[in-house]
Amino acid sequence: MATPQRDELPVAGLTTGQLARLLGVSPTTLRSWDRRYGFGPASRADGRHRRWSPDDVAMAQEMCRLTATGTPPAEAARTARLHARGANGTGGPGGPGEWPPVPPDRTDSTAPRAGSGLPLGRVRSECRGLARAAVRLDAEEVRELLRRAVAHHGPAVAWEEVMSPALQAVGRKWQSSGEEGEQYVEVEHLLSWHISAALRHYYLDAARPRRAASGLPVLLSCLPGEQHTLPLDVLTAVLGDEGLAVLMLGGSVPADALITAVRRVASLAVVLWAQTSDTADLALARRVAGARWGVRGARTQTPVLLCGPGWHPVTDDAEPSELTHVTSLHDAVCTLTGLRREHPAR
Repeated sequence: MATPQRDELPVAGLTTGQLARLLGVSPTTLRSWDRRYGFGPASRADGRHRRWSPDDVAMAQEMCRLTATGTPPAEAARTARLHARGANGTGGPGGPGEWPPVPPDRTDSTAPRAGSGLPLGRVRSECRGLARAAVRLDAEEVRELLRRAVAHHGPAVAWEEVMSPALQAVGRKWQSSGEEGEQYVEVEHLLSWHISAALRHYYLDAARPRRAASGLPVLLSCLPGEQHTLPLDVLTAVLGDEGLAVLMLGGSVPADALITAVRRVASLAVVLWAQTSDTADLALARRVAGARWGVRGARTQTPVLLCGPGWHPVTDDAEPSELTHVTSLHDAVCTLTGLRREHPAR
């Protein structure tokens, strides 16, 4: 989130609506902070309209940053106030930077959290913080929250309990809000890009020491016309955590290129992702399953896993015996780690 400099703010201060737009929160949230935590501007223009001074704006920005990390609002308000005192050289109570006193703490059940406007339900505090930062388009905060989540929980839990619920909430908001939902398209793009970057970084950096003796790689690919690579980024990071190497081909791989890669690379398995039935090409999947690698007279076929919701209507009737259809991240990881145990030399 771009932070304006003090000399860029109006001398008269910002209205509540202007500050809400600047922070990416609703005016109701700001009024709630004022009502519950005494967190509002003390000055009024012409005795009527409340105005947020540069000091007020800095304090509100700190409040947003803290609540985005999952800090309860009452605690965030106290910390933001102390932070502002330190910045203004008024380290004790009663100085020029003193704000109205904070009401007694409320329990989490009665003190509402600063909302993201997204239908999150019961989720981890890290997920709420991530959603708030994404709605504000605060790229730096999104990046830091994702880094902490993956480092603390590992890629599987971070995806299932932090990243995925936030993405799904953005998607639901986008689909259900009509024209209002259009503003969440950029939120979804921002969040998806940073999630992908965090998972790729984890695999390339944190998981690197685990890959030294991992055997043959798992080849991951989207089918022609399929651009949704994020699920494969998730699988890449989780497999790296399990000590498996990965060869990621990415999105919309041409059919001939995919077959060539399977024949050139000795792989533990091939994972084909299809988000929709339009890209779930069963005939191509069978060609991949029939492709062989190795020296003449000792060529080997590679197991093929079909992943993604696009395969459901395609495979339910066909039931291809030469292919394995997995329906979840957990199933894919269990299947692939099982193949490694069955074929340790591969």
